[in-house]
Amino acid sequence: MRPVLTPAEAAALDRATIDAGTPSEVLMARAGAAVARAALDVAGGAYGRRAVVLAGTGHNGDDGRIAAGHLAAAGMRVEVVDVPGQDGARLGRSLDRADLAIDALVGTGFHGVAQGDLAAAIEALRNAPCPVVAVDVPSGVDGGTGAVSGPAVDARLTVAMGAPKTGTVLMPGAELAGDLRVVDIGFPDELIPRATGLTDPEDVDAALAPRATDAHKKAAGVVLVVAGSRAMPGAARLVAGAAQRTGAGYVVVAAPAGALGVILAGVPEAVGVPLAETVAGTVAAAALDEVLARASTADALAVGPGMGTDPETAGFVRDLVRSSPVPVVLDADGLNAFPGAAATIGDRKADAVLTPHLGELARLGTDVGADKLSAARELAVSTDAVALVKGARSVIAEPGGLARVNPTGTPALATAGTGDVLTGVIAALLARRLAAFDAAWAGAYLHGLAGGLAGDEGVVAGDVIAALPDALGAVREQAG
Repeated sequence: MRPVLTPAEAAALDRATIDAGTPSEVLMARAGAAVARAALDVAGGAYGRRAVVLAGTGHNGDDGRIAAGHLAAAGMRVEVVDVPGQDGARLGRSLDRADLAIDALVGTGFHGVAQGDLAAAIEALRNAPCPVVAVDVPSGVDGGTGAVSGPAVDARLTVAMGAPKTGTVLMPGAELAGDLRVVDIGFPDELIPRATGLTDPEDVDAALAPRATDAHKKAAGVVLVVAGSRAMPGAARLVAGAAQRTGAGYVVVAAPAGALGVILAGVPEAVGVPLAETVAGTVAAAALDEVLARASTADALAVGPGMGTDPETAGFVRDLVRSSPVPVVLDADGLNAFPGAAATIGDRKADAVLTPHLGELARLGTDVGADKLSAARELAVSTDAVALVKGARSVIAEPGGLARVNPTGTPALATAGTGDVLTGVIAALLARRLAAFDAAWAGAYLHGLAGGLAGDEGVVAGDVIAALPDALGAVREQAG
């Protein structure tokens, strides 16, 4: 896991490092040198090159000025523009002639909307024809949330001191940060906070123990899928198929009797359990005892996709979550069974992973606003469950405060059914005996990786399922 720092954690790390004996001037000197090295790489060397450094009034500006000195010493022609105080017309002409610009305007603590000279300088950088290297966080991006409420720099590369900042790994800030280069400027490793991190393939590989050579199907994990309805049988098929492709050895689908045949036609390897159904073709309350009996012989339970919002079915879901003897993945209509009552999910026997998208999160009563990380942590605490808030750069949090940001994924995943696939992936990992938090962040990583492997255009959820074995193999290969 690569640690990621909030602005407050970054400031505390600076203070702790200085207190431990490293002068602030040394840290700034190292930071400036690192920015200069990155700038030389982006510019392709110093000879015949021209750089413009836009420097603000704080430590970020000091880093930029030190970088300018290193670039000049290397033979690059360098102009330092102090902000505020710049001449707008002159700045535009300078950037038009430059081979590179360095954004050292504001630091990690920026939030809100840039005004006045700062806004003008950011707009000039946005319109510059040359690549931009940002110091820690592109100016105009909220360093904590990644939110962009006004003009913001679009960097080719962002140089992160010690660790990336949360604003550069959460969207839309992550997109504006470009490539992230983490540089060591001397922060003691033991002082770097690790409450939040980016998942690496090595993490996933370490979490996934290989099957024993003498393993049998039930030893590989039994997943019980409670999903689907007469109107939406495909959701259950997607959950079951994803669980199978992620390595669950035995998948049981419990669904309304009238939908089960259609569901099993798409996943012939699964075992079917017909359930009592409502007039609308959704799961009836009378099915609870049958499902709980089946859950007692399973390792994980996936609940929700395609179940509909019939009040009787919603009551069934609430009773099932409360009484399940095995870990539960709760998604889609499973979450919709708790409108405005997220805290009641905490009344249960087993671990749970909640996988809401932003709309489902709002229906649960959690307002994400611009701070996805805080929203995930809030939901995890209020439900005493692992919360995975879906979307570009999904965030996974557990009640104790640990969180992960998922770096994999692609816009191709923005299609119907891919959330159901994620539910099946996580359920399979729970059935493989991963802890709930580990199953959630590892599942998110594999799901996003499979989405990328499935293609760029015209991808459907079934393509993501088909790519899951390749995603598992790619993780092993990337981890070395």
